[in-house]
Amino acid sequence: MMGRRSARVEGRHGPRVLEGARVLVTRSPDRAGALLAALRETGAEPLLLPLIDFERARDLHSLEVAFDALGAGAYTWLVISSVTTVQALEELARERGVTLSRWLPGSVQVATIGPATRRELELRGITVDLAPARLQSGVGLLDIWPEGQGSVFLPQADIADSRLAEGLESLGARVQAVTAYHTVDYPADPARSFPPEPSSAVAQAGTEVLTPAEAKAELDAGRLHAVVAASPSAARRIHAGLSPLGDCRFVAIGRSTAAEAESLGLPVAAVAEEPTASGLVSAVIQALAPGQSTPPPAPETPVKDRT
Repeated sequence: MMGRRSARVEGRHGPRVLEGARVLVTRSPDRAGALLAALRETGAEPLLLPLIDFERARDLHSLEVAFDALGAGAYTWLVISSVTTVQALEELARERGVTLSRWLPGSVQVATIGPATRRELELRGITVDLAPARLQSGVGLLDIWPEGQGSVFLPQADIADSRLAEGLESLGARVQAVTAYHTVDYPADPARSFPPEPSSAVAQAGTEVLTPAEAKAELDAGRLHAVVAASPSAARRIHAGLSPLGDCRFVAIGRSTAAEAESLGLPVAAVAEEPTASGLVSAVIQALAPGQSTPPPAPETPVKDRT
């Protein structure tokens, strides 16, 4: 049995600072590839425990009405806070025979949160006009929002925090918040799920995928050294299915995930300074091998979705 201390490389500096550490990543295979690769580069052994998945909106009428209004130029701003929202909107555009970039009128400005969503939009040819650089969250967007900026279309998850919409309204915007997708337990209903990304096979190759019961058995046996949560909903499911965590260190992708964990009584060992694969790996190193050097930064690889 491997204890938590043996997961560290005492006095060692360099890229394999997490040699021997077993790190549980609570994401679905198609969304975990970048983080799994980054963990392996440090010498860690990542394991997958898919907890959440996403399904298309159940009230498609409300979403489609708002989406058609978007295409007609009814909104000043489109605010997108997750990659899954981009997927949902792209599907609607495809049903109308165009891409999302062509559906958006030239008059609409696009705001987003987090590097993953920004990168996804830009890969689709959509210019991002506003995004927080320091605090990559709804609060960060509100901090830089130009006061009183017209009408806003805010498609989001069914469990999205209402504070973003409320904050925009308090700054003078007229907000149309609509559910674009639902967050569900993994796996999603195949009839309602979004198509897997091409990276899913790569992410799963060579990585053990655990069931909740298997993950709990590994945890109780002391064979897991850290668990990574990339959303508040993942934190809730970790608490429900795995707690108490014992010596296993909880690592959060950001402040909202950490706050959710702490509210449930889960001690948070480290919080990523930025929601990227390298940011999460640095947080795992902080949790398991404090004082060790962080691996040289690779090109930024955003971690998708934090709902």
